[in-house]
Amino acid sequence: MGRYLEATAEVFPVAGSFTISRGSRTEVVVVACSITENGVRGVGECVPYTRYGESIDGVLADIRAVSNAVSNGIDRSQLQHLMKPGAARNAVDCALWDLEAKLSGTSVASKVLAVPPKPIVTAYTISLGEPDVMAAKAAENAKRPLLKIKTGTQDDEARLRAVRAAAPQATIIVDANEGWTDQNIEHHFAVAKELNIALIEQPLPVGKDAILARIKRPVAICADESVHLTADLAALRDRYDAINIKLDKTGGLTEALVMKQEAERLGYTIMVGCMLGTSLGMAPAMMLAQDTAYADLDGPLLLARDRVPGLRYEGSLVHPPEPELWG
Repeated sequence: MGRYLEATAEVFPVAGSFTISRGSRTEVVVVACSITENGVRGVGECVPYTRYGESIDGVLADIRAVSNAVSNGIDRSQLQHLMKPGAARNAVDCALWDLEAKLSGTSVASKVLAVPPKPIVTAYTISLGEPDVMAAKAAENAKRPLLKIKTGTQDDEARLRAVRAAAPQATIIVDANEGWTDQNIEHHFAVAKELNIALIEQPLPVGKDAILARIKRPVAICADESVHLTADLAALRDRYDAINIKLDKTGGLTEALVMKQEAERLGYTIMVGCMLGTSLGMAPAMMLAQDTAYADLDGPLLLARDRVPGLRYEGSLVHPPEPELWG
């Protein structure tokens, strides 16, 4: 009996709403991929991202287009050449990892990690809102060790100050989602430095970040939308101190592992991040985030409903996936 592939779109409600500089949403639509062989089923999940020109229908079509190749036994190495990087390849790549683990009885962790995986601290994300609203949310979560706050307006100083006052002990990452400009960036950098912000993620739009190589960076700057592939890394080194690796950008765990190794060689600080998705989307990223400086794998914490079984969260501590979920 050969392999067969299935892909479906699934909707999960967000707890309240999730807002960044580009808009708000109250639900997340994910695409799940399963590959079955001899009654054994491997699964993966991706989140199509309109910022990168992706759509639900387009990603479903891209996954289904490789159905015959999967049936004919394509492996992960061949998949890298057959599909372009992005959400669709991520779902297929992770399903193949899961299937390999289940067929072999050998976990993904044992193949990619030198030691067994351990629980890690994830950032907890606070949506973009008015300063008092963000401060209230920060106060609710002030005991979490790592907060990530969404900014990206013309004047975020009040937001930064309000959140820091509400969570004085937390390590804070600021994610501007390309929302700042050449005119306001140095002001925001100075405020962030004063408030002991640990990291600023993607302050400027992709392709409009040359100023980062010319001005002082008093806080470490992390590339997100600017970096997708291993090949992107070298050219960004003069303007970024860190990179955010997301499986939906790299097109799966296979490429992400290569990218991480090269980023380490180039001296980047590494964050492993996520789109807003379920535990199935986070589980492979847990393999990548074991020894990185930052993990932002809080997607399930922001949903009103997660998959069952899901990852186990204890506050901001997220445990490695059980085999029933993935890997």
